[in-house]
Amino acid sequence: MRRKKGTPDFLLFFVVLLLLCLGLIMVWSASEYSAMVCYGNSLYYFKRQLLHALIGMGALCFFLRYDYWKFRRFARPLLLLSFLLLVLVLVPGVGDVSHGAQRWISLGPVSFQPAELVKFGLLLFVADGLSRQGGEAKKFRTLLPYLAVTGLAALLVVVEPDLGTALALTGIVFILFFCAGVPLSTLGLMVLAGLACVGLAIKIEPYRLVRLFAFLDPWKDPLGAGFHIIQSLYAIGSGGIFGVGLAQGKQKLLYLPEQHTDFIFAVIGEELGLVGALIVLTLFVILIWRGLRAALYAPDTFGCYLAAGITAGIGLQAFINIGVVTGSLPITGIPLPFLSYGGTSLVFTLASIGILLNISRSSAR
Repeated sequence: MRRKKGTPDFLLFFVVLLLLCLGLIMVWSASEYSAMVCYGNSLYYFKRQLLHALIGMGALCFFLRYDYWKFRRFARPLLLLSFLLLVLVLVPGVGDVSHGAQRWISLGPVSFQPAELVKFGLLLFVADGLSRQGGEAKKFRTLLPYLAVTGLAALLVVVEPDLGTALALTGIVFILFFCAGVPLSTLGLMVLAGLACVGLAIKIEPYRLVRLFAFLDPWKDPLGAGFHIIQSLYAIGSGGIFGVGLAQGKQKLLYLPEQHTDFIFAVIGEELGLVGALIVLTLFVILIWRGLRAALYAPDTFGCYLAAGITAGIGLQAFINIGVVTGSLPITGIPLPFLSYGGTSLVFTLASIGILLNISRSSAR
């Protein structure tokens, strides 16, 4: 039963604003040198990120007031659209290739990453389906259609290639199954099957195996596969407790690759030190706590699953990204929510937060 709308979770909104503002500052700091070298404008990346932040905040405000129940009618059409775009991005001449990956579709000056849409489309489809199934959702035969759709989405994303996003996709669905009360034995079998698929993906693409060995010992190839993680650890280590100061970092001067995107947390560690890194981690922990609280007190199962999935998506991305940057996980390209440069990711993340705040408005107090 839907409840009368109340006030949204102010603490969650405040934490998101802090992360967004910190992200804009760090994108400027991390990218100013490379932007000047590549484009002759030190504010090139910052201006684009600021524009996407404004668009994302507009989406947040819209979805904050839009009844989340109405999303149910869009679950299947949105999923079909996202699959269509995932196929189109792999078509030569349609998808843009960057750093060996074909993940974007360009529409003039605007580029779009279909994987971000499929994350939300899949979440919406599974949340809607499981909420309609009720107690039947615990049975394995009921889960088969969702497993098939998730497997197809992950396969298309892996082909791009983007193993990190594929892991995040499957992780979101796994957490939704857990929330639906699927037996632990069934979840355990899913984990084993997932690990087997990851092993197959590594075997098919030799560079993934190289990255795995580089994760185990980056110093075996310090100028090749181990270069990213070594430079990242140099940046974090040189920051000490309080950092070298905002915009004073040295590793971003074309030593650290992807310094304003996938490895921006390393720049945070260098310039803001351990204190800055812990603040970022604390903000993410609070965000996850408030997101799960919204899910627990949601007035219906659809809102519960939707809030849990949104929170899981943000939490998994943060966990994977920070794990890669600190050398705790093998390298895989996945942005840090709110902080990494990337328009599609930022807009979809802020839009999802709007939905999460909407659900918190209806939560039981």
